[in-house]
Parts: sequence; structure tokens; C-alpha cells
Amino acid sequence: MKIIDPEALERALALRDLTDPAQGPHAIQKVLDAAVLALSRSWGCTTRIVRLHPVVTLADNYDALHYAADGAARDARYTRYVSPTQVLRTQTSALIPPTLRVLAVAPPSEVLVVAPGLVWRRDVIDRLHVGEPHQVDLWRIRTRGPVLGISDLAVMIASVAEAVVPGLAVRATPAEHPYTLEGRQIDASAAGQWVEIGECGLALPALLAEAGLPEGSSGLAMGLGLDRLVMIRKGLDDIRLLRATDPRISAQMLDLAPWRPVSNRPPVRRDLSIAVPVETVAEELGDRVREALGARAGDVEAVEVLSETHGEALPAVARERLGMLD
Repeated sequence: MKIIDPEALERALALRDLTDPAQGPHAIQKVLDAAVLALSRSWGCTTRIVRLHPVVTLADNYDALHYAADGAARDARYTRYVSPTQVLRTQTSALIPPTLRVLAVAPPSEVLVVAPGLVWRRDVIDRLHVGEPHQVDLWRIRTRGPVLGISDLAVMIASVAEAVVPGLAVRATPAEHPYTLEGRQIDASAAGQWVEIGECGLALPALLAEAGLPEGSSGLAMGLGLDRLVMIRKGLDDIRLLRATDPRISAQMLDLAPWRPVSNRPPVRRDLSIAVPVETVAEELGDRVREALGARAGDVEAVEVLSETHGEALPAVARERLGMLD
């Protein structure tokens, strides 16, 4: 078993969680809020937001969710072990078992559990994958009343899909998960192809019982990949743009407005001194730049007037260099 070294663990824990408003605004929060609002309005039940430490027990990350003891997911090639009994969570579903145990102390009749955050995996490096994606688990737990079933799951899928990928075709196909029954994979049609955006199913009754919830409790379980949803909504082709520090990019990662491509090269700034008639305004300068560049005018992101100095206040050498007439 390979244990993550202290420096790597420190870097992992220092990574900003883009789902957390306390760490600054981000478009990922817009998608998350849309999903939660859609479900809370549809169900009218209490919402419980869960944020726990990224280091979780192996038991909560795998055992309590009924993963096989010899499952490939447990391999150190895919999981970052902090100790023989602790890991950096590989899924936000790891937040569900401890949350259910807390709920079991004073079971609510019905509650929407929202568990968002970063997860850590070992993954390839390319424009569609990162080792620290963002997820959210959305679980509807009912301890009294009619048992939640397939029809309720279908309504959940439709409500969330309309909220997070409005206007796109969505399909749900059979899939297996160790902690659900009647599992489904949720795909959205984007840019001419089906893209997986989440998984769901009926909460495994044994999982609920083992957490201490009352007999007859039932639930719906859904997990969404938030990075991919933002990519679909904004039309991004590179997941790494979500964490870009270039102001031209980061400023666009605060909402779900369509992505406006920028050069992948660092911005180039040039300070120019020009002589113009006193009555010239900034808008006129913009027009002159566009006229001069023609078809390449789009290469200029902004023209800003940084300062203005009346010709009479300039030294003679500056007036001569600028070609100013007396």
C-alpha cells in the first residue's frame, strides 16, 4: 500500500474547493445551487448541507457503501491513502454514511442531504480529466411514509436535468452501484454526443439500516460531476480552465454565461503615448484602433486611457517626439 507523503497531502488539502462559497465565488456553485433549489422546491423538505474533512475513513469511503473488499477501486493506483485506514475521499458519497449516522440519532421524516466538495483520484492528465474533480451527492431520505420508488427517482432525474442542463436531451440508462438498487447513469446530449453527468438509484436499504435509521426508511441517491456540468453549460473544451488564474479566464468562471475564448498565450500589454486633439474621447480611440487593424481588431482585448496630459504641460523634448505643433 502506497501512503501519500506529507508534502503531497499538504498540497492536496490546500487546494481550493470551488463548491464552497466561503472560499470565493465560482460558476460551479451556480450549477450546485440550481440542482439543490430544484429539488428543495419539488419536495418541500428540509435541506441539510454537509461539508466534512477531505480525509475520511476507509470504512466510510468503501465499506459502508458496500464496495467489495477486493474491489479495484481500493487499489492505491486509484486511491490516495493517508494511512492504512484513511484516504483522501474518492467520492462525495463518502460523506453519506457519517451523515446518516447523525440523522439516525433524531430521524427527520424527510430530508434532502447535499454533500458537495472536492474528491481525489489518480487520473490521466488531459483537457477532460483532473485528479481533483468536484462532485455533489444529493440524497433524499424518508424515514416515515410511503417508500420512495422508481417513479420518484424518475422525477428526481427530470427535475435536476432541467435545472443543470436546461434544454438538453437527457437519458438514463441502467448502471450498477454498490450502494443503490435500480441504478442509472445519467447522460446529456451536448455538442452532438452523449456525455455522462451523473449516476443515481434507490438507496440500498441495508446501507440505511446499518446507519441506524428506522425500519422502513427509504431513499433516493444521486451523484453529479460538477466540473463537467459547468463545461457543458459554458461550452468549455478544457476542464483546467475552471482553475485558470489568468484574469481574462477567471473572470468568466463566476457565472454560467457562454465561454468567450481567449488566447492560450499570456496577454501582451503595450503603453503608448499619442498626441490627439483635446476634444478626442476614448470611444474615438477605440474606433481608430478597429479601423487600423481591420479583420484583426478582435486581437485587441482592451484599449484603456491610463492618463492624460495637456500639451502645454509637456516638456519640449516630449512635444517634439510626439510631433506636436506649437
